[in-house]
Amino acid sequence: MKRKSIFEVLILIGRPAAGKSEILDHLVKTGEGERSEKYHIGQMDVIDDFPMLWTWFEEDDILSKKLGEPRLYTDEAGYFIHPYLWDLLLERISLEYRKRIRDDVNYHAYTSSIIEFSRGSEHGGYSQAFKHLAPEILERAGVMYVQVSFAESLRKNQQRFNPDRPDSILEHGLEDEKIKRLYDDDDWGELSSADAKYLTIGEVQVPYVTFENEDDVTTQGGFALESRLQETLGQLWGLLGE
Repeated sequence: MKRKSIFEVLILIGRPAAGKSEILDHLVKTGEGERSEKYHIGQMDVIDDFPMLWTWFEEDDILSKKLGEPRLYTDEAGYFIHPYLWDLLLERISLEYRKRIRDDVNYHAYTSSIIEFSRGSEHGGYSQAFKHLAPEILERAGVMYVQVSFAESLRKNQQRFNPDRPDSILEHGLEDEKIKRLYDDDDWGELSSADAKYLTIGEVQVPYVTFENEDDVTTQGGFALESRLQETLGQLWGLLGE
């Protein structure tokens, strides 16, 4: 059987402001033919948990400030009332993906599903998050982790935040105290230390690569971003073919 030329599922993870959204923005702005040839990404269907999360914030504000009712998800400081809500977001991502492949049997003939999220150790880390991704996702997926230090994550988070557009994918941000509490500790190094190529998630071996971005090529854009992204996704594509 001829191998498909595009990723079916790419799981894109890393600390807040690591460069994930900038990578997606670059891919969106790259023509479909060039995107498929360079990056093995077809028509893009992004499933990001940030819009789901932000909806909860908005609903809680409506409940407490407009309706005088109890908040459902978060406290007044914006922290989740229940830790399991982080797992719920991943279950929602899995549900959205299952609906897509249910409704279109040819979905992956032309579409690359890109699943994006961040997780810090404070709320279970990636080891906890991956437990809540559907087998249908994991069996088709490759993982790309965008590597930056916490100091770089904090710097870029401060730089990108636009208080007039807190719901924006490219301009949202967290208060310094909140990002430190939630994302200072990241379990990626521990999770990926067992094998240089594959994560073992349940009974599934999922290939992974690391996109190094401490030098912030995602903000620079241009050739620096294109060449590193092509090289990194090329490595992942090779692992999927092994």
